[in-house]
Amino acid sequence: MTTLPKSSPTPLPPRKEPVTLRPAAPVANGAPDASETSPTPPTRGGGASLLWLILGLIVIAALGYAIYAGIHGRTQAETQLTDETQAAAVPSVVVVHPKPNTMTTEISLPGNTQAFIDAPIYAQASGYLKNWYFDIGARVKQGQLLAVIETPALDQQLEQAQASLKDAQANLQISQTTNNRYQSLLGSHSVSQQEVAQTAADQASKQALVDAAAADVRRFEQEKAFQKIYAPFDGVITARNTDIGNLIQSGDNSAPHELFHLASIAKLRVYVAMPEVYAPTVHDGEAVTLTLDSFPGETFQGTVVRNADSINPVTRTLNVEVDVDNPTGRLMPGAYAFVHLPVHAQTGSVVIPADTLLFRAEGLRVGVVREGKVALVPVTIGHDYGSSVEVVSGLTLQDAVILDPADSLADGATVKVSPPPPEAK
Repeated sequence: MTTLPKSSPTPLPPRKEPVTLRPAAPVANGAPDASETSPTPPTRGGGASLLWLILGLIVIAALGYAIYAGIHGRTQAETQLTDETQAAAVPSVVVVHPKPNTMTTEISLPGNTQAFIDAPIYAQASGYLKNWYFDIGARVKQGQLLAVIETPALDQQLEQAQASLKDAQANLQISQTTNNRYQSLLGSHSVSQQEVAQTAADQASKQALVDAAAADVRRFEQEKAFQKIYAPFDGVITARNTDIGNLIQSGDNSAPHELFHLASIAKLRVYVAMPEVYAPTVHDGEAVTLTLDSFPGETFQGTVVRNADSINPVTRTLNVEVDVDNPTGRLMPGAYAFVHLPVHAQTGSVVIPADTLLFRAEGLRVGVVREGKVALVPVTIGHDYGSSVEVVSGLTLQDAVILDPADSLADGATVKVSPPPPEAK
């Protein structure tokens, strides 16, 4: 067996240092510089490591700044978002201030015109109507003759009473003569004292009978005077319920029959039922206006002359009388009219927009901003002016009242006040 000889390991070539090549320097006069052509001694890699270290630090610093800027910006954005969210959570409200109430309104109440004096004309003497002189629509003066009644029975009664008076007067004369004679004989004791007293009493009795007969005559004469019917006041005949030949009953034993109806229309009365809430605003002597459908576009002047000073417990109204002058007679009694009465504002009341009111179960409320907080204040409403209302208690001129509040507005809630829109200023 042949044994191969062991080979010795191949030696590694020696490690060469990196050689930095530099560009050749220019040759002066065609001859190279000896110093430039000499080989550069080998160097280590320290410069490159320092450069990479500086670049690394710059990158780390830039990355750190970027991270810091990102974190800081995010924190700032989150803080800003939180602030904006909290600010958005506080509702904004527009407020107005109450104004002094200087408004004077009026209410229109219906009523019927009535004659200032309205009277039926009856007969006080029984008989038959002989003549009448005025018909409906006639304007008469006080004392004018309206009709004449024939009274044959009354005439006979008057004649009988006159005859009875004459008989009583004759008897009285005889009694007086007898009494005078007995008085003269009493001095000579020709008659007794008793007889003188009897004649005196008889004279007094006869005098009483004369007085009674005279009273009957005067009574029948007065009834006779009622056979002529006169107008008791100036006015217009609104009804005639009799004619010539009608039997007239004076009403002694039956219901009287109305002959004429007379109304004084130079001044008219209008009665209106004032609601209880407005009753304190009624003042006697205050001027009012009237309108009627029969006179469109025209107004008539009236005056409150009196009121009942008592509320009707059934209707809860105050009866008010308004008088209207009617010299030309254009206004007729019985017409339907509207009376426009002024309603003055209560002293110390204020006016607020109607859209500031909150209708709650506990009552009427308005929201008032006080030191950034909401206070739900109870108020008492007076008159309603449509777009605004009168508040008689609960508010002052300095209160900041929330305009158009939300239904969910709560007492004590935090709000911020926004400037009002131009139309709300």
